Amino acid sequence: MAQVEATTERIIAADAEKVFEALADYENTRAKLLPEHFSEFEVREGGDGEGTLVHWKLQATSKRIRDCLLEVTEPTDGQLIEKDRNSSMVTTWTVTPAGEGKSKAVVSTVWNGAGGVGGFFERTFAPKGLGRIYDAILANLAAEVEK
Repeated sequence: MAQVEATTERIIAADAEKVFEALADYENTRAKLLPEHFSEFEVREGGDGEGTLVHWKLQATSKRIRDCLLEVTEPTDGQLIEKDRNSSMVTTWTVTPAGEGKSKAVVSTVWNGAGGVGGFFERTFAPKGLGRIYDAILANLAAEVEK
């Protein structure tokens, strides 16, 4: 079982604090950022950063649907970590300043991949597919905070 990782980043024309606040706002903003790959979005506890428990289904491919129940923590300023209670998947969102009125948003997900031939295909194709999904989220995030 090898670890699989997908990472995507984007420069956003908004202050890091504003970008982070939008990402951490699961109650009002986060659902608006999610593309069609996500369904059944529900905040079960909290709703703003640390202490939030959020559920969604992620359909990365036509055959692969993950039922995610994510615990959110904020270990450092500008960082959100979403740990899935249903799998080994951990997603880290990091927002840092990137010059006057700009920020850099990075999203990285890691999980324990399958073994054998299936694991080979997962390690080869899953990061690209998840990268496209995260590109869409970051584009929606930029559109939301650059208004």
